[in-house]
Amino acid sequence: MGLEVIMIGALALLVMFMVRNSRKQRQTQMELQEKLQPGAEVMTSFGLFANVVSIDDDTNVAVIDAGSGTLLRVHRQTLTKVVEDEPQPEVDESADDSESSTTDNKDS
Repeated sequence: MGLEVIMIGALALLVMFMVRNSRKQRQTQMELQEKLQPGAEVMTSFGLFANVVSIDDDTNVAVIDAGSGTLLRVHRQTLTKVVEDEPQPEVDESADDSESSTTDNKDS
């Protein structure tokens, strides 16, 4: 009897994790679809960075501009990530000045 309870508990835990993982994947997919708009910079599943020109929902085909006017037709599922601008870290200019003055003193 004790073994049956443990097995049912393990099965319930497994089902709970599967449902949670499915919800996360669905949420991530929905966020990606919302961000996929013409003009967005994307990365494809094969590592190509390009800008979205148009998306046809009926045929699941996206036209992307890979640069220099090179237009590519790809399946919508190959667009795996929308590249967002990451803030550049601020450079502390006073640290650069102190390093250069230290370097100048070493040369003397």
